[in-house]
Amino acid sequence: MYQNLALLLLLFCLCPPQTLASDPDPVQDFCIPNTITSKLNLVQCKNPKLVTSDDFVFSGIKSPGNFSDIGLSTIPVNPTIFPGLNTLGMSFVRADLKPGGINPPHFHPRATETVFIVQGKVYSGFVDSNNRVFAKIIERGEVMVFPRGLVHFQMNVGKSSATVFGSFNSQNPGMQKIPNVLFGTGINDELLEKAFGLSTRQISMMRRRFLPKRLN
Repeated sequence: MYQNLALLLLLFCLCPPQTLASDPDPVQDFCIPNTITSKLNLVQCKNPKLVTSDDFVFSGIKSPGNFSDIGLSTIPVNPTIFPGLNTLGMSFVRADLKPGGINPPHFHPRATETVFIVQGKVYSGFVDSNNRVFAKIIERGEVMVFPRGLVHFQMNVGKSSATVFGSFNSQNPGMQKIPNVLFGTGINDELLEKAFGLSTRQISMMRRRFLPKRLN
């Protein structure tokens, strides 16, 4: 018996560990934050008897938001603006693209994303860790998935506006836009020049475009 037990322990030690990443499972049906008593990150749940149907309905994505100079409008929806999502391990976003508009390369470090084309025709894809591109044009009614942590992108290739609904398996997926990460932060200019073969002037131009604007 002891030999069998020792063999099992040895096999257990030799087996590679499996890592499962997701938001913690909730320990109650829901937790609508009580904003009156919430302090720092210690969120207290509202008394369930005071919770109503309105706490689980969000009406803020009926229309597009403001468009940027790249023809993109996004309305992220997370527990901060929709408390009904709190502890449920999910969030979503409405994105609208004008004809020719783009959602530049970016990634979400903490979530896989599925995108549903509500209307329009969108060139959509992602790049895997072997630098292989998986991309195609998807249209109304089609869904595409972007695996967690992989760079992905979209461009409206139709003649009319496109609307996309994105869903995440985390209430806080995070997002890093590649152009902003490279040229909108404090990465050393010389490093960027050597990495991209750009001149000092070109790096300066890129920085002016992507550096956060200072408030006067």
